[in-house]
Amino acid sequence: MAAEGLRTLLEQVRYEVLPAKATEDKVLAHVPRDVVVTVTASPAKGLEPTLGLTVRLAAHGYRVVPHVPARLLRDDAHLKEVAGRLREAGVDDVFVPAGDADPPAGAYEGALPVLRGLGELGSPFARVGITGYPESHPLIHDDITVQAMWDKREHATYIVSNLCFDPRVLGEWVARIRRRGVVLPVHVGVAGPVQRAKLMAMATKIGVGESARFLTKHASWFLRFAAPGGYSPERLLRRTDPALTAAGAGVAGLHLFTFNQIAETERWRRTLLDRLGD
Repeated sequence: MAAEGLRTLLEQVRYEVLPAKATEDKVLAHVPRDVVVTVTASPAKGLEPTLGLTVRLAAHGYRVVPHVPARLLRDDAHLKEVAGRLREAGVDDVFVPAGDADPPAGAYEGALPVLRGLGELGSPFARVGITGYPESHPLIHDDITVQAMWDKREHATYIVSNLCFDPRVLGEWVARIRRRGVVLPVHVGVAGPVQRAKLMAMATKIGVGESARFLTKHASWFLRFAAPGGYSPERLLRRTDPALTAAGAGVAGLHLFTFNQIAETERWRRTLLDRLGD
C-alpha cells in the first residue's frame, strides 16, 4: 500500500475498548481526543457498564460510540430510555449488532427491529453502524449476513467489519457487498498489535466481550498471534492494498480491536505514522 493510503487509514481510526475497571484511565492516558472510541457490551454484564463508560468518556471530550446489542434490550421502552440517556450525554453515533446474549433479554432477536425502532423514535443518532462479517460467522451463513446488510441499509450509515486476518478474503468480501448494492462506508476491523497471552487473559477477565467472544470461536486465530511473525497488523494492511484503496471500495477507515491493550495499540499507530511521515 502506498504510504499516503496507509497514513490516511491510520488517521481515520476507531479504537474498540471493553468496559473494564481500568479502561477509562487507559483511554485518558493514551488516546488522543481526535480518535473515536467504541465501547463493547458483554452479555454477562449487560448494557450498564457500556453506557456508564460511554457517558464518562463523552464528558472528557471524546467522540464515543457505544455498542447497543439488540439482544441486550428488554423492549421498546428500554430502547427509548437508552437512546435518551445517550443523547443527553451528547452521543450522536451508536453501533447496533445483534449481540450474543442467549437467550435474549427481551423481544429483540436481531438488529433490524432495533434499527426500525430508532427510526420510530425520530432517528435520534446522526450515525448508526451495523456489522459485516468478512470471515464466516460461526452461526450464520455468509449469504444471510450479506442479505442482512442489504435489509439494514436504509436504517444505518456505515458498516464495521468483524476481525479478518486473510487479505484475500477481506478483498473478496468488500467487492462482494459492493456487487450486491451495499454502498454504506466500511470501517475495516483489524486486530491491533495484540499478544495472544494478554488477549486470552483479557477475554477471561472481562467475561468475554462481543469481539473477544467471536474470536474464541475461531481457535486457529490464536495461533496467528502466537506464531513467530504470525500476525502483524501492518503486514495485513499492506497485503490488503487492492481491497482498501480500489475505486468504489468505500473504505472509511480502520476499526482497531484493542482488546484493552490501548497503550500498545496507540504506540504502534504513532510509530507507524511517524515512519510513514519520514
